[in-house]
Amino acid sequence: MANRMINPEKVVLALKVCHLYYEDGRSQNEIAKQLNISRPTISRLLQFARDQGLVRIEIADPLADIDVVTLQLREKYHLKKVLIGYDISNDTAVINDKLGALAADYLDTIVKNNDSIGISWGMTLDAVANHLHKSDRTGVSVVQLKGSVPASDMNNFANDINEKFSAAFHTNTVNIPLPVIFDAAVTKQIVLKDHFINTIMTAGVNTNIAIFTSGTVRDDAMLFNLGYLDQTEIARLQANSVGDIVSRFLTADGNVADTDINNRTVGIPLAELRNKDYSILVSGSAKKVPSIHAALTGGFANVLITDSTSAKALLSY
Repeated sequence: MANRMINPEKVVLALKVCHLYYEDGRSQNEIAKQLNISRPTISRLLQFARDQGLVRIEIADPLADIDVVTLQLREKYHLKKVLIGYDISNDTAVINDKLGALAADYLDTIVKNNDSIGISWGMTLDAVANHLHKSDRTGVSVVQLKGSVPASDMNNFANDINEKFSAAFHTNTVNIPLPVIFDAAVTKQIVLKDHFINTIMTAGVNTNIAIFTSGTVRDDAMLFNLGYLDQTEIARLQANSVGDIVSRFLTADGNVADTDINNRTVGIPLAELRNKDYSILVSGSAKKVPSIHAALTGGFANVLITDSTSAKALLSY
């Protein structure tokens, strides 16, 4: 009897919203704009559909569960795309390889003729580079987003990544021939006044696709072992930061953790990451969850590629 009292127009609208949300993967904000109704109304219609049995979410296995987590992460962090690789190993090398394959496949679907791709470096980006497809797009440019010259003999994989991106997109990657962190901000400012260097930095800012990872503040973090920072600075970052993106350290709520070090850092300003068509964060494993959350909370990525364990952990933050 109760179902007969339900407004049939409401049922039709609720079903339309469900198709857009669950099948097409649209966010509640996108659906609200398309249907010209408020976001809270969309949320109520989705709840109404569940209450009336118009839609059911059934979790039958871990892989099916990923679909639900994907939707929840998109909503929580206001992302345009989430890709999750199933993993229970928490082995960084295994995770990086899975995420590298996902990211390379995703790039193959979004890169268009004359796009400009900004890249970072490190083990995760090396995994992405290892899985790149030979592209048939033309006029694509690739630019480093941050300095790449290490101050030690430790490999940051920048050269290998540059070569693999160059080969995949039939171009020459433009690298930044500078350390990622200077000893003093004034030195950085003087160097950046050079016309050649300024042109490269501007090219990074003007990229419409950015792909990068996040780091930790553990003792074994790559940035702590490349010779840029002394022990006092490392201790300060470990006390105030949860990790970095494009070598800029963040607090848990997504703000710059250390102004002095940030002012000495050579690379794309964090705010510029918000202006990309695709700002792609590729990062996974339990140790990186805090920095992933910080990057997403700061709004510096609109695409997330991570592993299933990290994805579920992010929902608990």
